[in-house]
Amino acid sequence: MARSTTSMKKKSYTRYSDTYRQEALALADRIGVAAAARELGIHASQLYQWRSKAQLQQDTSERERSLAEENARLKRQLAEANEELAITKKAAVYFAKSLK
Repeated sequence: MARSTTSMKKKSYTRYSDTYRQEALALADRIGVAAAARELGIHASQLYQWRSKAQLQQDTSERERSLAEENARLKRQLAEANEELAITKKAAVYFAKSLK
């Protein structure tokens, strides 16, 4: 069997800006995904995909923020422990000298 050698058209992809995506998602929240997709002339699956990516990004940023807060708390705790240790060492040296 021979394959036909017709020229294949290259698919052109439209890249939408982040602001367009955000506005499209806001519209989808107001009037529904199907209606927003019809109004914008895009597939509803595209809006669902944008929504899931935005949710993932938001979850990631929340996770990073909580990790940063925990990191700051642990640094404060370590600094306090180091300060207490330094005080204890100084006291031990002082009392060791007074015993001699």
